[in-house]
Amino acid sequence: MANNVVLASSQQPKKGDLSLFAFTDHEIMNQIYATHVHDDEKFDVESLFIVVENILKRATQVADNVVLGTQGSVEHLEEKTPKPTFSPPLCTLKNISCELQCKAPGEETAYKTTLSILNKLSNYSWDTKAVLTLAAFALDYGDFWLLAQSQSTDQLAKSVGTLRRVSVLLKRPTLQKHRQSLIELNTVIRSTLEVIECIFELEKLSNYDTKDVPALSTGMDHIPVDVFWAIVTVVASTTQLCCLTSDEVKIDRGWPLVWLGPIYRDKKQELSQFSQKINVILTKLRRQITLCRQQIEEVEAYWKLSKLFRTPTEIMEVFKGLIYNKDNVQPLIDGSTKKPVNIDVLKKKNVLLYISGLDITEEDISILRPVHESIRKDDQYKIVWIPIVDQWTDELHKKFDFLRSKMPWYVVQYSSPIAGIRFVKEKWHFKGKPSVVVLNPQGKVEHENAIHMIRVWGIKAFPFTTRVEETLSNNREWIGSIATNVHPNIDNWIKDQKYIFFYGGKDNDWIQQFTKKATILANDATLKEARISIELACVGKGSKGEDNLGVLGRFWTGIESIFISKTHRKTDADAVTLEIQKLLSYKNESGWAVLSKGSNVVLSGHGTTILKVVEDFEKWKEFVKEKGFEFIFKEYHNKVLHTAHICCRIDIPNTSGKIPENMKCPDCPRIMETYISFKCCHIDGAANGVH
Repeated sequence: MANNVVLASSQQPKKGDLSLFAFTDHEIMNQIYATHVHDDEKFDVESLFIVVENILKRATQVADNVVLGTQGSVEHLEEKTPKPTFSPPLCTLKNISCELQCKAPGEETAYKTTLSILNKLSNYSWDTKAVLTLAAFALDYGDFWLLAQSQSTDQLAKSVGTLRRVSVLLKRPTLQKHRQSLIELNTVIRSTLEVIECIFELEKLSNYDTKDVPALSTGMDHIPVDVFWAIVTVVASTTQLCCLTSDEVKIDRGWPLVWLGPIYRDKKQELSQFSQKINVILTKLRRQITLCRQQIEEVEAYWKLSKLFRTPTEIMEVFKGLIYNKDNVQPLIDGSTKKPVNIDVLKKKNVLLYISGLDITEEDISILRPVHESIRKDDQYKIVWIPIVDQWTDELHKKFDFLRSKMPWYVVQYSSPIAGIRFVKEKWHFKGKPSVVVLNPQGKVEHENAIHMIRVWGIKAFPFTTRVEETLSNNREWIGSIATNVHPNIDNWIKDQKYIFFYGGKDNDWIQQFTKKATILANDATLKEARISIELACVGKGSKGEDNLGVLGRFWTGIESIFISKTHRKTDADAVTLEIQKLLSYKNESGWAVLSKGSNVVLSGHGTTILKVVEDFEKWKEFVKEKGFEFIFKEYHNKVLHTAHICCRIDIPNTSGKIPENMKCPDCPRIMETYISFKCCHIDGAANGVH
């Protein structure tokens, strides 16, 4: 007999040997994966869960009525119906029930029991393991409270309840003594049911590709650990029920009386930590499911929009699919009157979708003002602002209202992300910077992003189609459109077809040196005799040499815009593209210069080479009359270029939209290497860059 109750001292668990809640998810995963073979066993787990849910929702309501003295009816609870062919796995449930019953309180026992259950269910999927364990518990818990409910009216229930120790718990002093523990037990059971319901829901969503629904991958990867905590909580809940219905020590064979005695002195299983843990998991799962559903809505809208744009029929249909979820169509706000208008104002119109975040400036808005002023005369074109916001807050609503007040065109109003946010980001390459998508009255895309074309050519690019961009981007006279504000006399110089040096750089010494040498060149008698007039325009410097960062910023934004505009249309770089590309590579250099005749660019050069050409003017000026100024300047520059070794580097903000995958060097026939760099200037508007 002693052999049944006494273990060797080395086998006896010691207090503090195991702290279940100190385990990391990784440690739990390692333990439970050893119990999982593969998902061979198949049965109608959905019907089983429906039955379990029906039982536990009613059982917990009955428990509340008995313990709290409430009169809550179970009749109003929704009764779900399993499939008619459903056959419950009764033997499996009873087998699990045996594992659950009559265990000593404590984390270690709960842990070992959970591993034992997982081993028994090794061939089932993770969600099925959880449902089967909860079903085994529901079988006993439902039976217990069914008997409790019928004690006073049914003699059979009373007799069976005596064997099940229902009458022990229902005695008034005992019920009052354990009132708080029963409330806590009921709460934990409800939470555990919800956790398993969430796990079940995630499994249902797993039909979607994780590439389309990335949040699903995170949720699914964590299901085994969540199942572990659900099962161990069920084990602890069963132990607590056993404790509450016992007025004497109940032990498994093999557990020593001498060890169990102190633990069973209060005959309670602490559930507070299990309750906290299960609630943390429940919150996480709900958040994950919400995110999954949001991403599923996005991907379904993406598929729908992809289909719509393949065969568009009407602008209204496309616009609704792009902006609104289901039938939740909201009116637009008319920027000129600040009043709501029906979206029918877009019917049979050409629509310019101005897409941006809320980090835009009034200067960004001003780019479209001349366009709006021009097209408002023709009722066939409309501008609509679509703000892209992933998560709205009160602060963002205030910013939205402020920006909306600055816009004279239509504005989309809503408090959740647009339905087609994924389509906008993936198909139209929206990465945060403002863009303009041009749609015709049938909803066909005439240009995926005309913002660069508008920045460079303004209303001259109307109606902002790819065909117009093709024509404009082949024009060699592009510098005038970008350098309009560099100098007050620019327009006259261009009109008079004068030669102009546009120049600048990071090094003020270089700028001063170039200004001095270029001024000497421009005033040379040889050029005067040849009637060659040269003007100087230092980009980013005022008439008194003061910095003008606004002009400098607009200049380089214009260069980037014309470069991106050209790469939209060209697969192979032409002479104009290479010249722009070359100039863009000088953006962060100590010095650079562009020589143009009027608005026609002759060449652009790095500070080192272009300064050398200007400094060596005495060496080549004698050939100006014979070969012409342009020809000899380019010839001498090429000669200097071949003796210099200057790396070419081009920085393009990653938020600029569609960027070419590779790029040919403007100075040699090689393909440039691609690097990723990250930059933060600690001010609003700083962004990652790719170069």
